[in-house]
Amino acid sequence: KDAVIICFDEFFVSNVTDAMILSDLFQKLFQRGITLVATSNIAPDGLYKNGIHRDRFLPTIEMVKKNCVVLNVDAGVDYRLRVLKQAQLFKAPLSHEAQQWIAQRFSALTQTQVQSQESIIINNRIVETIGHTEDVLWCEFSELCLKPRSPSDFIEIANIYNTVLVSNVPHLTDQINDATRRFIYLVDEFYDRGVKLLLTSQDDIINIYQGEKLAFEIERTRSRLLEMQSDEYLHSEHKQIHGAQ
Repeated sequence: KDAVIICFDEFFVSNVTDAMILSDLFQKLFQRGITLVATSNIAPDGLYKNGIHRDRFLPTIEMVKKNCVVLNVDAGVDYRLRVLKQAQLFKAPLSHEAQQWIAQRFSALTQTQVQSQESIIINNRIVETIGHTEDVLWCEFSELCLKPRSPSDFIEIANIYNTVLVSNVPHLTDQINDATRRFIYLVDEFYDRGVKLLLTSQDDIINIYQGEKLAFEIERTRSRLLEMQSDEYLHSEHKQIHGAQ
């Protein structure tokens, strides 16, 4: 009622419910003369691409193009790639060398007493670990993403640990769609909270996903994984929620 400008960061549309809600919202915003400012990894014409009943969302896209000035600020290149300075936080492909690499990183990060192969409790659910300290966690991908975890589990992990190591990320395909979606949630939560993430993976970041169903969502994940290796991100603070359980 009192707003004159509304801003959305990393705007995207992932399902038909959001698409219909946004259609009504944008119509009311523009009718009231409210200014919309948004950043996105995709141009308006590509929003909700291949989505269910996308034809119902097309008038909203036209409304956005009519009422907003669309600026391309990346010249076809992900802006995060331009500021990226690679750090050794990601090792591919999976091999004995990769396993040694992540074990050495864990050892270097943990100068205090390590609890090896002991389980932890996250939201009343058991998580088996390879090792952990008070603020560093090392787990298998299968433990975090192949088991029925919820976004709230990753939120809690991100609150407790400032550094997380994940071993043996496999080919992410449509055949393990649920696990891929959990991996996306994991990266999103860790990124938002400044958690430092180290991975061993079968594929490099660009080729980490080889499916179709989550092709849009994984673009954000790739971009964030790249940024999470930059000097700026590595120097960012760990954002804890005080009082969280």
